[in-house]
Amino acid sequence: MKKTLQGLLLTLSLLLVATAQAAGVERGLFTTAVVDREPVDQVSEITPDQNQITYFTELRDLQGQNITHQWVYDDGVMFEKTFAVGGPRWRVWSSKTILPEWTGTWVVNTLDGDRNVLMTQSIIRK
Repeated sequence: MKKTLQGLLLTLSLLLVATAQAAGVERGLFTTAVVDREPVDQVSEITPDQNQITYFTELRDLQGQNITHQWVYDDGVMFEKTFAVGGPRWRVWSSKTILPEWTGTWVVNTLDGDRNVLMTQSIIRK
């Protein structure tokens, strides 16, 4: 009986760990636009002729939570957008207008409701 209970507890623990690992950010990428809830492309830099960039995130199993896109430039938070996650697969995106003189590295942190970083990605403005 004791071995059966230990085995059951171990199985339950492994299931909880697997569930926790499955929840979170499935995709995160920079794009020029989102159409029908999907990014139209994936970009690795912001060209001088672009004045706006979009960050897209696909979330899994985070329903009921708030997720934030935090845009950072030159070590300062420039913009934050918070989303309420409404389902087991949820796609969100935020856009930022980039002034021509804001060259260098831009970072987007995807934060959970406790402000823990789920994903960090960066892009360079030339």
